[in-house]
Amino acid sequence: MSMVDITTKPEIFREAVAVGKLKLRAETVERIKKGTIAKGDPIYTAKIAGILAAKNTPTIIPLCHPLPLTNVKVEIEVIDEITIKVTSTVRTRAQTGVEMEALVATSVALLTIWDMVKQYEKNATGQYPFTAIETIQVIRKVKSED
Repeated sequence: MSMVDITTKPEIFREAVAVGKLKLRAETVERIKKGTIAKGDPIYTAKIAGILAAKNTPTIIPLCHPLPLTNVKVEIEVIDEITIKVTSTVRTRAQTGVEMEALVATSVALLTIWDMVKQYEKNATGQYPFTAIETIQVIRKVKSED
């Protein structure tokens, strides 16, 4: 087992965008909008968590190359009464792409929101019948020598 050898590949501009969604109870989404989550602001916290996660991807995913990330942007929006969408854009000038960094940023941002609102999502037996992370995917990848 070894890392993929990228020694002879040129450094070029690379960008990846990953998106994911989190389904919550409508009451929880309303609390997020009103700023009444006991743990604090899940949107702001999730943005920071996503950025940190992207920067730490090689420590999370075995054999993933450490890359000099030049930009990480995590955007979070409420798209309807029960859905929050996270979009992570990661850029670098490197020998390999940043898809994993974008996916990890999105995943950790979604998990952070879940963690911060879980007390409102549990049912009477402590389960999460309404809460779900859905459709995490890379929606764009760019390689450019410019």
